[in-house]
Amino acid sequence: MKVPVSVLTDSYKASHHLQYPGAKKMVAYGEFRSGFQKDKEDTRILFYGIRYIVEEYISKQWTMQDVDQVDQFCKSHMAPGFREFPFPRELFEKFIKENKGYFPVTIEALPEGTAIHPRVPVYQITTSGVYAPLCTFLETLLTMVWYPTTVATLSRRARDVVEATFEKTVVKGKDHPAVESRLHDFGFRGCTSVEQSVIGGCAHLLNFRGTDTMSAAYYAQFQLNGGRPVGMSVPATEHSVMTAWDTEKQAIENMIEKFGAGMFSVVMDSYDYAKALASVLPSVASKQVGKGGYMVLRPDSGDPVEAVLMALKAADRVFGSSTNKCGYKVIKGCGVLQGDGISIDVMATISAAVEAAGYSAENVVYGMGGGLLQKVNRDTMSFATKLCHLVTTNGKAVDVMKQPATDAGKFSLPGVMAIKRVNGVPTVYPKETGEVADEENLLKVVYDRGPVPGFKWDDFDTVRARAAAEWDALPPTGNMLSYSLKDKINQQMKDRGKNNIFRTNGLT
Repeated sequence: MKVPVSVLTDSYKASHHLQYPGAKKMVAYGEFRSGFQKDKEDTRILFYGIRYIVEEYISKQWTMQDVDQVDQFCKSHMAPGFREFPFPRELFEKFIKENKGYFPVTIEALPEGTAIHPRVPVYQITTSGVYAPLCTFLETLLTMVWYPTTVATLSRRARDVVEATFEKTVVKGKDHPAVESRLHDFGFRGCTSVEQSVIGGCAHLLNFRGTDTMSAAYYAQFQLNGGRPVGMSVPATEHSVMTAWDTEKQAIENMIEKFGAGMFSVVMDSYDYAKALASVLPSVASKQVGKGGYMVLRPDSGDPVEAVLMALKAADRVFGSSTNKCGYKVIKGCGVLQGDGISIDVMATISAAVEAAGYSAENVVYGMGGGLLQKVNRDTMSFATKLCHLVTTNGKAVDVMKQPATDAGKFSLPGVMAIKRVNGVPTVYPKETGEVADEENLLKVVYDRGPVPGFKWDDFDTVRARAAAEWDALPPTGNMLSYSLKDKINQQMKDRGKNNIFRTNGLT
């Protein structure tokens, strides 16, 4: 993408260095204000994606060419009536000359894969000296962590649905290895860019190994995991393959010949789904049984619940089944993949119907495309970055917070913050109180006016393990603000003549 790093921000931020009051230090932070889709019964969030932003954008060294390009752009970017759009050229030139082109900001962040509740800062930004006014210049880039975190959280919640039904209907329950492949990423083609597919696809791979988003599986394996495999898929037909043959039977027989000894998938609704299950499937069954592999039947239209049950019953008639120790049927050598119209709620509905019909959850795989990588936005978990602290030019420390009278839920947190675990729950403290020792603080420096000497990001396997352990250990809801921070917030509210924000929002 041929866009200089100097314009990777919102236009109005280029003028903010002229708008802030004089300061020799400024601090801002980013937080999710709510859980997934404002769910109040389970507010857990799975933080992920800061590494990509820091490595691919913030750690890039600026050049004078970057400054010249933004200068040329700003001369024509201004609304009528003004000469040219302002931007901090002198500050840019200064850090290019004095800091080897690295943006002069310090960024602390939670470890990737950390499970938190809303209101816990996921990163904290600090600038000082003449560069203090640049504190929020990178907000636009850093805020984009909302996307991978939201996808990771969505995918994890989907895994909760899978694990719940496995616990009831599958021997070994949620520890069964098949859990890893129960939600397959079909989202690549629904993304707006290749980069989105990589970022969102990697977020999904925190929770499952099933993916057809090769861009993400490749990136996670070779860029994030030292070459160790992260994602997996199987040979599968699409409608174009099925309709290219004279008959569906011929198409399936070709798949059996080429891939029948292993696992493969065939789409079954190119013409008449019910007829394909009733007539075509029995006609190829003996060949597939002879190969000894595992055939997956994929419906791609109609009612998702009905389509899955039809396939299960047809496969049961053709291939037979055994009853496991949990009392549910496991079809021999065949299963179903539902990849049309899938959301977390639809997964739960299908799972309940499959269980009620007497079938084990291990017979069913789900595929999610746009619902996984595309049907989310910044408001899904209400992400925001806000200034929280500054030190004036005369040395006075000032904690600041947003307190809109029209929406108390949009209040922000004041002061420099630290995060430590209290009974396993990441909890926010004012840093100046000394209640959090440096080694306890979950916010770690990941960028300090350039790459941090000796710092290494955790590999993907480590992040996956952390995500699984912390998600399971974190209570569905929790009190994430310490009493000392609440006292500070309420004092600021009182100073402005406002009510106790925690009482009015039920956050006590």
